[in-house]
Amino acid sequence: MSDPLYAFPSTCEQTLRALARYPQRTAFSWPGGSLSYQGATELIGRIQKVFMQLGFAPGTRVAFLTANRADTWCAGVAAQLARLAITWLHPLGSLDDQLFQLEDSEAQMLVIDGVTFRDRGGDLAAKALGVKNVFTLGPANCGVDLLQAIETAGHASPRCFAGPDDIATLNYTGGTTGKSKGALRYHREYGGFASAILADFEIPETPRYLTVAPISHVAGTKVLPTLMRGGTVHMLKGFDPEAVFKTIARERINFTLFVPTMIYVMLDHPSLDKTDLSSLELLLYGASAMSPSRLVEGIERIGPVFSQLYGQTECYPVSVLRKADHDPKTPELFLSCGFPIAACQVRILDNDDQEVATGEAGEICVRASHVMAEYWRRPEQTAETLKSGWLHTGDIARADERGYMFILDRKKDMIVTGGFNIFPREIEDVLSQHADVAMVAVVGVPDDKWGEAVTAVIVARDGTRPNADELINLVKARKGSAHAPKHIKFVKELPMTGVGKVDKKVLKAGFWVGHQRMVG
Repeated sequence: MSDPLYAFPSTCEQTLRALARYPQRTAFSWPGGSLSYQGATELIGRIQKVFMQLGFAPGTRVAFLTANRADTWCAGVAAQLARLAITWLHPLGSLDDQLFQLEDSEAQMLVIDGVTFRDRGGDLAAKALGVKNVFTLGPANCGVDLLQAIETAGHASPRCFAGPDDIATLNYTGGTTGKSKGALRYHREYGGFASAILADFEIPETPRYLTVAPISHVAGTKVLPTLMRGGTVHMLKGFDPEAVFKTIARERINFTLFVPTMIYVMLDHPSLDKTDLSSLELLLYGASAMSPSRLVEGIERIGPVFSQLYGQTECYPVSVLRKADHDPKTPELFLSCGFPIAACQVRILDNDDQEVATGEAGEICVRASHVMAEYWRRPEQTAETLKSGWLHTGDIARADERGYMFILDRKKDMIVTGGFNIFPREIEDVLSQHADVAMVAVVGVPDDKWGEAVTAVIVARDGTRPNADELINLVKARKGSAHAPKHIKFVKELPMTGVGKVDKKVLKAGFWVGHQRMVG
């Protein structure tokens, strides 16, 4: 048991404190409605009362399937106050993936956004064997309407019963390299993340935060920091560029978060140059690398507001590449994932967990109070990832003399070709700088001669016809012949995961049909 004397306050307790500080301000806003800080406090209290009447044991998992909604976010806080643990189902996930998470997490309660996920919610409720209680928000064909239940339950003031040794969250990894794993955090590991974000990310003084990406994932980590600053969270249920432009202009949004693919769509949209985006102070992007040429275009057309975040389900945040680092005069930094935040100790280690020399490649390894406690029910993978007192991220990188990190690739994505170890990310970084390339992913495909052949799968910019030989020679000139793609394939689009990363598992599978395993 950890000593409560030294415990960081739980995030649900921090939330109540933030809401109490600015009772009359607007906490959440969305098309057609809003909720004040005081209103959010009251809603959380009433939902907590309903949850506690069910008598679930501390640590029981509550699963959420929702679009970006204030009431479901408040329900998550209410669950944690009641000593329940929350697990977010990915809103873009498949039925099988969501059922797997419900079963793997041993969730006993399911909360469904009935408006957006009425049919999927019904399927999950019918097929998830361990779920005992289903609540819906809005009309649905299953479960109990939570909004009606809180009317019946009546008023209740929220109270924090959660302690540092209670489970707070069970967040599932993206599963781009295998079956999704649950990263478990007790409140002692979860409490400091919002302060870490506020210390190192350039969040505006009074944030007007537009959340477009799912709050179930990284966009949700900026909700509490926004409330701690007395700001407003403006919620859209999905990425519609027209709605994004209108909301930024109308609400004078000063802070938002996008994945690179969303930014590309905005840069190619005819409304961009007709929209007043002057209120924007911070545009965070992450989940995958961004094309340097498109980043320069974004800075020129949207403004010097870009900042890149880096972290993973097992530890977030780890580093940040701030606005000042996005200087077209020093474009080499565009390829960096940033400088470690103050709340993280970061080292680049070799296979023996020894620190490598500056500029040498190694694995990003992290120590921080917000590192996960373990992978749920996976002791071997936990031991492999949390070894020698470090979280091993699986990301191979080098650091320059100032400490800026440059990711070369995922350890598992490394291509072995003709005896050379090749990191696809290095090739992607070269190809993405070509003006005709909108998106690129590099994978190894089976080859009798080389073991694996470097293959670039490219989405061309609209109206262009890139020349394959020219692209191959560009890589050869910059990186040498071992890195040069043996094949280039042009496609209309790349397969993406729900969090906006290129799904290399799906991409590679198409090339490896008929082969026993996906390595050379």
